[in-house]
Amino acid sequence: MRRSDFHYHLPEDLIAQFPAERRSASRLLEVGDDGACSDRQMRDLPSRLSPGDLLIFNDTRVIPARLFGSKPTGGRVEVLVERLIGEREALAQVGASKTPKPGGEILIEQGEGLPPAKLVMVDRRDDLFHLRLETPGSFDELMQRVGRLPLPPYIEHAPQAFDAERYQTVFATQPGAVAAPTAGLHFDADLLDALRTRGVETATLTLHVGAGTFQPLRVDDLSEHRMHAERYQVTPELCAAIDRTRRSGGRVVAVGTTVVRALESAAAATGALTPGEGETRLFITPGYRFAVIDRLVTNFHLPESTLLMLVSAFVGYEPAMAAYAHAVAQRYRFFSYGDAMLLTRAHERRLPD
Repeated sequence: MRRSDFHYHLPEDLIAQFPAERRSASRLLEVGDDGACSDRQMRDLPSRLSPGDLLIFNDTRVIPARLFGSKPTGGRVEVLVERLIGEREALAQVGASKTPKPGGEILIEQGEGLPPAKLVMVDRRDDLFHLRLETPGSFDELMQRVGRLPLPPYIEHAPQAFDAERYQTVFATQPGAVAAPTAGLHFDADLLDALRTRGVETATLTLHVGAGTFQPLRVDDLSEHRMHAERYQVTPELCAAIDRTRRSGGRVVAVGTTVVRALESAAAATGALTPGEGETRLFITPGYRFAVIDRLVTNFHLPESTLLMLVSAFVGYEPAMAAYAHAVAQRYRFFSYGDAMLLTRAHERRLPD
C-alpha cells in the first residue's frame, strides 16, 4: 500500500485546539469487528467492556522539552529535546536558519538576570543532533527551569497554564516523553472508578513518545519508510496480568497506539509476550498479525500518518477509512485534544457483555 491510500479530507475547524471541559466528556466512536460505527460518549466505555477485561495505560510523562535560544551570531534557534543520554547530553531536533555544525554553539536564554546556558553540537545522528551542555547544571535542570511544554504543531496557541495539566494523563509518572499518549487524556478519577466498579482491571507500561510521531512520511511506498525509535518497558507484572486475563477469558484493551507498539514489540521476537525494555521501530501496516491486543482506545490521527496505518491494520483498511469519513460527517473533534474511538480487532469473536 502507499501513503496516499491513507489520505482523508479533514476540515480545519475539526482540529481540536482545546480539551473538553472534563476529560471524560469527550465523544466515543465505537467500531465493531464488523466495521459498524456507533456514536457514544466516553463515559459509556465501562458498559462497552466486560468484567475481567484488562485496560492497559502508558504511564509516560511529558517533559518541558522545548528550549529557545540563539547562535552567537544572533540567529534564533529552537531546540526540541528528544531524549536525555546523560546528565549533560541529549539528542534533539534543532530548528535554525542554517543547520548547526559540529562544535557550533547554541545559547539558551535563562532570564532573571542569569547568563545563557551554552549547548555545543557534538555530532548528528540521523535527523537528531547530539548536544552537550557546557555550563553548570544538568540538562534536566535546564529544561525544568526554562523549558516549555512541547504542544503538537497543529495546536496553534502557545502553552497556557491549563495545558500543563491537561496535556498530561492522570497516571503519568515516568518522565521522558515529548508528546502525550493522547488516548489516555480522556480518563479521569470518575471514569477510572466506574471501570473498577464494572470489574475491569487496569495496568501500565512505559513508552516514551518521541517527536517523530508528528513527522510526515517522506516516501509514498510504505515499504521504504523507517520508523523513528521510541523507548519502552514491559514489566513481568504486566505480562502476568495479561496471561491471567487470557486464561480467564477476558480481553486485552490497549489505551493508545503507544501501548500497542510496546506490547507488540515485546512479542515480536518469539510471538509470545516477554518482559523487557529497549527501543522499537515497529511499523504496523495492514496485513500485520497482532499477537497481544484485542481492543483499542485511540484518538483520531492525522491523514497519511503511521498511526492511521496502525488503526487500519487493526480494524481493516476499508472499515478504518469509513469510520474516519463517519467521524468527519458527524463532526467529531480530531487529534490530541479531540475525541476518541473504541476499536475491536477485525474478525475477533466478541464476548457477551
